[in-house]
Parts: sequence; C-alpha cells; structure tokens
Amino acid sequence: MNPLPALVLLPIAGGGVAWLAGRSRMAAALRVHDAPWRIALMTLVLETLVLLVATLRHPAHAEPWMAHFSMPWVPTMGIAVRLDMDGLSLALIWLSLILCLACLFLATRQVMANGGVFHFLLLATLAGVIGTFLATDLFLFFFFWELMLVPMFVLIAVWGHEDRQRAALKFFLFTQGGGLLMLLSILGLVMMHYRADGVLTFDYFALAATPLSPTVSMLLMLGFFAAFAVKLPVVPVHVWLPDAHTQAPTAASVLLAGILLKTGGYGMIRFNVMLFPDAAARFAPLAMGLGVAGILYGAWLSCSQDDVKRLIAYGSISHMGFVLLGIFSSSPMGMEGAIVQMLAHGLSTGALFLVAGSIEERMHTRDMRRIGGLWAAMPRLSSAGVFFAVASLGMPGLGNFAGEFLVLLATWHVSPPVAVLASVGLVLSAIYALRLVNSIFLAPQGGSLQPMADFPARQMMALGCIMAFLVVLGLYPQPFMTFSAPSSPFPTTAAGREGHAS
Repeated sequence: MNPLPALVLLPIAGGGVAWLAGRSRMAAALRVHDAPWRIALMTLVLETLVLLVATLRHPAHAEPWMAHFSMPWVPTMGIAVRLDMDGLSLALIWLSLILCLACLFLATRQVMANGGVFHFLLLATLAGVIGTFLATDLFLFFFFWELMLVPMFVLIAVWGHEDRQRAALKFFLFTQGGGLLMLLSILGLVMMHYRADGVLTFDYFALAATPLSPTVSMLLMLGFFAAFAVKLPVVPVHVWLPDAHTQAPTAASVLLAGILLKTGGYGMIRFNVMLFPDAAARFAPLAMGLGVAGILYGAWLSCSQDDVKRLIAYGSISHMGFVLLGIFSSSPMGMEGAIVQMLAHGLSTGALFLVAGSIEERMHTRDMRRIGGLWAAMPRLSSAGVFFAVASLGMPGLGNFAGEFLVLLATWHVSPPVAVLASVGLVLSAIYALRLVNSIFLAPQGGSLQPMADFPARQMMALGCIMAFLVVLGLYPQPFMTFSAPSSPFPTTAAGREGHAS
C-alpha cells in the first residue's frame, strides 16, 4: 500500500471524526468533554506510524525520490493527483507532526468551546501543509496551498484574541493575493510547455524541461516568488505576520511559525531554484538583499517590543531572513544551512510560542512589563522558556547556530559585506532574547504574582523531546543535511519520472 495518499487523507478523516465526536450526544452524556482531543491524538499517532513506514521502507542507495503516487484527476486538462516524496519533504513533514503533537499536549486540550471544530480545523491545516510538501502536480500544489489558508483563517478569527478578526483578514488577503500571482505563473508555465511540446500537463517533472526565454523565465519565477515571499515572510510583505501571531490562539501561532512559514522556504527551493535556476541566479543579489533587510528589520523591532508574542513574531521574521539568504546563496552549503535553519527555527520558535501561550493562559497578559519572577513560581516553565530563547539567539551546540553559521559561511564566499550585515542581526537577536529572559523569568518577583500551576511532567516531556531534537541538530547536523537535501526535478529512473499508481 502506498503511504503518500494516507498521509494527506488521514488528518482530514480524523478531523472529521473529531468534529462529529464534539457534536455527539453520547460523548456529552458520558461527560467525555475531551473526546475530540483524544481522536486528534489518535489520528496523529497513526499519521506518525504511516510516516515512519514511509521513512523506513526507502532502501539505501536508491533513487532520491523515496515514494511516488499518481492517478488521473482531470485527464483532459493534464491534471493528476501526483504525490512525490524526497528528503526535503520528508524532513518538513516530520517537523509538522512533531509540532502538532506538541500542540495537542500543551495547547489544545483546554479548548472547550466547539472543541470538535477546533481540532478538525487544526488537522485540516496539517493536511494542507503535508499535501503542499508532497504535491508534484502544480494544480494540486495550488489546491493544497489554498486549502491550508482557510482553516487557519477560521482558527484565528474564531478562537483568537481581542483583535482577531482584523488579524485574520489581513493574513487571508496577503496570502491569497500572493497565491493568485503564483496561479498566474503556473498557468503561464503550462501554456509555454503546451506551445513547445503540444502536451497540456501540470506535471512538475515535465514542466521543468520547458524551454523558456530569459525574460519569460524571470517573469514566471517572480510570480512564484511573490507567493512564497508572503508566506516566508519577506520584508516588505511581512506586515500580516506580527498581528496574526499575536492574535492567534496558541496552537495556531505554533502552526504559523513552525510549519506554515516553512512552506514559503520549501516553495522557493522546489520551484524558484529548481524550476528556474537561471532566473533564480540572476535574481539572487536582490533576494539576498531582501534577506538581510528582513534579518536586521525583524531583529531591530523585536528589541522594542513589550508584547511577548510580538517579540517572538518579529524575531521569526529575522530568523527566516537567513533561510532566504541561504536559498539564494547559489551554493550547496547555503542550501543546507537554509534547510537546517528551517528545521531549527520551527522547533525553537514553535516551542517559544507554546511557552508564551502557557504564560498568557496563567497570567492573562502578554505584556512583559507585567510579568516577572516566574522562575521562582514556575521553574519548569521558566527553564523551558530560557532554553528555547537561548536556542533562538543562536547558542553554539544548538540547531539554530548550525543553520545560521552555514548560511553566513556560504554568504561570505558570495559577498563578505552582506555576511557582515547579516551577522549584526545575530547581535540584535542576543539582545532581544536576553531581554525576554530577564523580563519574564529572571526579574525580581512582583508582589502581585500569585501561586500558579507549573508545567506538569507530561508537558515537560513533550518540550523535552523538542529540546533533544535541537541539541542533536546542533551537535551533529550532517545526517540532517544529507537526509533532507532536495532532489532534482529530473529523476534518474523511468519509474521516478512516471511515478507509481496505487
């Protein structure tokens, strides 16, 4: 049995069952108020087992594309349900599942109002993200790209904080606008391929061989880049992100920072660099300039934030600037650093949002000026917060340092001044991360601070797993760099080109 369709369909099916369980009279009669949570947890456990099978069944020294699935969808238009997995998509799907499991253990069980719908939307977002990482039919890719936006919009608009509707609308308009530009580029590429070969297809591998003039190639590449730049996000199309992160419920903030932003980096690697290598090389100086601007801008604004979630959000913009810098550094080292940075950023920033959400739940405020002395009151939560803040600032031995160091080293070979400017962002990141640690955890305890429940052992185990991943990623990144390398759109075997029907 092919595992790829199950990876996409299982979260949708499990989410539907969770929704029905939330409306079930039997569950209400038995007072099983967390039935949707239990079903969502079971779904993610099954999803993890399916992904483990897909990971282990790939033989050593086989072709780079690990698994394939293809079946007709709209044959007259050349549209198929085509899914392909390589190391890059596999690594990002593992990241998605780890963060979703952490969300269930730390952030979603307390959702009582319409819990079934909440968990359905959470799993639907996961299904859209996994589909985005697997789709190699460009129409199907666009379908999943848009699919993950709708449930996230509802999660923010319904379960968010005081200004949630405005933040949700801004998130949707920016991402939808970028997606429409990508759709125009997809249609343009399909038409150019049809003119050249007389075959109407949305197949990623076929379209990769389409002959394009330099001007057309640049225009099509820019359409893809616009959509991915909004999601990464790249300055100046980042303005949706701070509000969305601040107003979103904790689980949605984790999904946004840890997973959805990575679809932007994934798209730049899979489509901008792989489909349009010459245009991407010509565009690289401007892209690297935008990356440095994001690094400095996000870090500078983080230093002036008093809202803990906005501080983490602007810091996220800064750290994702290293991803953009590495992708367009035109070197394998830079690409490896960008991928390691995506994985490390997803783990550390996602965990920081979990900690920030737990603090807000207990203290009913996000203002760092009103929080202090948490180390004495909640040592477990505080130790976790300090660890992930230190990881975020790029402490050697942790995953963020490995990714940023590789990106800076690759950038130095291309442009030393750009590398120096990017390194200034690391200094600023140390300032805002240590300010967060001092203001929330190490400051003198306020007289109004009431005794509060610390993290229980189960939640610390979930955060402990993320800590362990960051340590391993920082101390021994080479296996992750080798394992998660993106594969060429030109597979080495016929089976790789045609895929396998289930």
